[in-house]
Amino acid sequence: MSFLSATLSRVKPSPTIAVTNKARELREAGRDVIGLGAGEPDFDTPDNIKAAAVRAIEAGHTKYTAVDGIPELKQAICTKLRRDNGLDYVPAQVSVGTGGKQILYNALMATLNPGDEVVIPAPYWVSYPDMVLLAGGEPVVAETSIQTGFKLTADQLDAAITPKTKWFIFNSPSNPTGAGYSREELKELTDVLMRHPHVWVMTDDMYEHLSYDGFEFVTPAQVEPGLYDRTLTCNGVSKAYAMTGWRIGYAAGPEPLIAAMRKIQSQSTSNPCSVSQWAAVEALNGPQDFLPANNAVFKRRRDLVVSMLSQIDGIECPTPEGAFYVYPSIAGLIGKTSPKGTVISDDEVFATALLDEANVAVVFGAAFGLSPNFRVSYATSDTALTEACRRIQSFCAALT
Repeated sequence: MSFLSATLSRVKPSPTIAVTNKARELREAGRDVIGLGAGEPDFDTPDNIKAAAVRAIEAGHTKYTAVDGIPELKQAICTKLRRDNGLDYVPAQVSVGTGGKQILYNALMATLNPGDEVVIPAPYWVSYPDMVLLAGGEPVVAETSIQTGFKLTADQLDAAITPKTKWFIFNSPSNPTGAGYSREELKELTDVLMRHPHVWVMTDDMYEHLSYDGFEFVTPAQVEPGLYDRTLTCNGVSKAYAMTGWRIGYAAGPEPLIAAMRKIQSQSTSNPCSVSQWAAVEALNGPQDFLPANNAVFKRRRDLVVSMLSQIDGIECPTPEGAFYVYPSIAGLIGKTSPKGTVISDDEVFATALLDEANVAVVFGAAFGLSPNFRVSYATSDTALTEACRRIQSFCAALT
């Protein structure tokens, strides 16, 4: 329609949400669809966090709050960053938003001018490039490969940076691959960034607490203190605390940037949900002992999925260090034909045929900027994962 913004034509709807909605619609229509598209833990929010929300309601904490977070939550975030990451911030350096996505979006809206470039390693979370485009910037995609464990090398980062680069977006452990950068690997990247003082660093640490096999999480400003004054360290309570629907994300960084983000938020959503903020205080300050127990479950599911998918001829499935995704390659299946006559020409066709012929919903790799792959979220039950992987095995075995 002609009255719609030209900016809207530069972006697309979230493919992961589209897949999740499609799987839901098919189930409601009576199809036995197993959805592996949603990046959402199947665990319930811990009881102590829910109780804190009830107390907040009973105490009347149901009014407007400060635009970017109550003082108690900002202090809890500062305490968490010192405790878990060795980073010192004061509440004036903290912003709380309606989910991690709003935090990233606010920062980009507050800083990007037309022509500004943002370096984004691929595969990437589907929203990064589109948020950059909405904010008027230009995404510069730096492709990784399965050979490097889907991790960006120092040379690749250096080659992607130009005089127009304003931000480098860094996500570890990664959505969609689960790849986690070791301290040594991250130091190689921060060494590059130290040579380019005009580039700011936006970290997405949402999967910080979801790591396996002894992997040690580190964040850029922790590895290289010299980046502290140009790093926005972003996180939230959605994944580790099973609080996706509560919509609380946060970031810490230089005060002028935080103030600019506050201005954006003041004219869009204003404050995040007051009750959710009090629940997040309890999440960050309360017991953390359930995290290792949840991780043990996720690790078991990861190993199950990697094992079953690796048994398929034509699929290569690396073992990720964290998050709750795997990102298998289907390079060995390209050109084959499904039982219903669909030629597997790319990963989007593969995902569509898999849903149509095997009732399994996954997200195709092109949505994340790197093909031919697909993403599986193993944040669901062992039973569902086993059956889904069995169906994928049968579907692939029937390709000719």
